[in-house]
Amino acid sequence: MKPDKKQNQYRVNDQIRVREVRIVGESGSSVMPTKQALDMARQQGVDLVEISPNANPPVCRLIDYSKFLYQQKKRAKEMKAKQVKVEVKEIRFGPQTDEHDYQFKLKHAKEFLEEGNKVRAYVFFRGRSILFKEQGEVLLLRFANDLEEYGKVESMPSLEGKKMFLYLAPKKAGVAKKSQQARDREANESEMKETVKVQRPNVEIDTETPANGGLFANAKISADALKKLTETAEEEN
Repeated sequence: MKPDKKQNQYRVNDQIRVREVRIVGESGSSVMPTKQALDMARQQGVDLVEISPNANPPVCRLIDYSKFLYQQKKRAKEMKAKQVKVEVKEIRFGPQTDEHDYQFKLKHAKEFLEEGNKVRAYVFFRGRSILFKEQGEVLLLRFANDLEEYGKVESMPSLEGKKMFLYLAPKKAGVAKKSQQARDREANESEMKETVKVQRPNVEIDTETPANGGLFANAKISADALKKLTETAEEEN
């Protein structure tokens, strides 16, 4: 069995060989000889655990050592769960991407940004298609404009070899997916509204949902939109 690194991280009871320690607890803190602190721990049926060895004097707690280790592991697990892992998602285009493919990739990019991930979109020029690099730049600028609500431009389109890249960062932190319990609660609330509507038809229930901003499928990037994107990127840089 592998040794527990956490268990060897702290000195406990007789392993604490300094002259005096600071005991911290719910009632405050106090400095006392280590021998006195060990006697208190024995009387209370707990352990003397050194939690801050570099302090002067070292800081200790009177607590059951196994309980203390459990609390430390639980706290570390909670902190890890709160961390948002940012990934870079790639979206690839051709210089002559059709409208259906564009909308499909735009939808995925929106999801990536809403989850808190970055997006690296690029146009790949194969063979003589490099002659259409201006067309690829317009495509990426349109892409950035359509995602303005979800992401901000980190760098404007730039050509690197046979690829032209555009980098987008999320405007908002990632949103965790709803739990099954939350989805069930929403379903129950919806069912209750429907029941009220049937039983009390004269009662008005606000069932409106915000209009979807939508995407202008065939919209072309105007000079003002391009200028706006350029100015925004320059200001942020």
